[in-house]
Amino acid sequence: MLQSPLALQSNIAALKHSVTKALCENLNLIHIQAPLIVAADSGMQDTLSGTENAVTVHVKAEQKDYEVVHSLAKWKRAVLGRYQLPIGAGIVTHMLALRPDEERLSERHSVQVDQWDWEQVLDEDARSLATLKQRVSDIYTALRQAAYDVELWHASYAEQVYFIHSEELRAMYPRLTPKQREREITKMHKAVFIIGIGGQLTDGSKHDARAADYDDWSTPNDAGFYGLNGDLLVWHEAIDDALELSSMGIRVTPAELRQQLELTQQTASLQLPWHQQLMAGELPATIGGGIGQSRVAMWLLRQDHITKVQAPSI
Repeated sequence: MLQSPLALQSNIAALKHSVTKALCENLNLIHIQAPLIVAADSGMQDTLSGTENAVTVHVKAEQKDYEVVHSLAKWKRAVLGRYQLPIGAGIVTHMLALRPDEERLSERHSVQVDQWDWEQVLDEDARSLATLKQRVSDIYTALRQAAYDVELWHASYAEQVYFIHSEELRAMYPRLTPKQREREITKMHKAVFIIGIGGQLTDGSKHDARAADYDDWSTPNDAGFYGLNGDLLVWHEAIDDALELSSMGIRVTPAELRQQLELTQQTASLQLPWHQQLMAGELPATIGGGIGQSRVAMWLLRQDHITKVQAPSI
């Protein structure tokens, strides 16, 4: 899509405003402000796949180390616990993060990460695949609604999301890598949610890594597989590939937290303050995730590189 730099920036601003509004309406969320840093010893940092290093900031006034967030996956759950929001209500923030350990920078990967980080209080009895699928559909509906509002919806986009478990996807394309599988299934269906990210598949592999202490990727689900989480991808013609827009899931209970930390040999994390809160039953059951703002802008504004929608070049 050819347009002037200022027109592009104006469209990005309008799109972000519209998506925020649609997410609040569709998921009953309140827009709140977000931190850039969290205490290094709090346990609130998102450890992603477990190998990424956070940017450390030493706060002289406190003589204490903080870390620039990778995401707000655990912070949001603590906020919901503190403010005691009712079941079905939640929060959304405009999160900025730094991920300097990205393996490679590309048209879709940047050191700077911006996303709508959202979290919603869940009834314990609603921890199911049906609930996960409904929230994914709610999010896609919000994105579609926002795109219509700012006249960016295109006829080539899918009207609804196609769901598939990572085990089913592996069986469909056993000779392909996970990323190649994503490309094939997303090219076919245009909008796909791959369930079960982080757990081991039957051939001993993983579709992708996922931190052990927020998404539940180990619980048996209604479809006979494992996991109550996943990734939302869309087909992006400008890069001729699948583009991941969101990672999300039903969050771990104390039992799943312990199990997943044992599976990943990270049980030392159970001594951290946030993990102690969860084990003590002080945090509500929730579902949540992140939706990449620049990636949504890339997709709906039909741009071929993330740098074109993050900040003007000078």
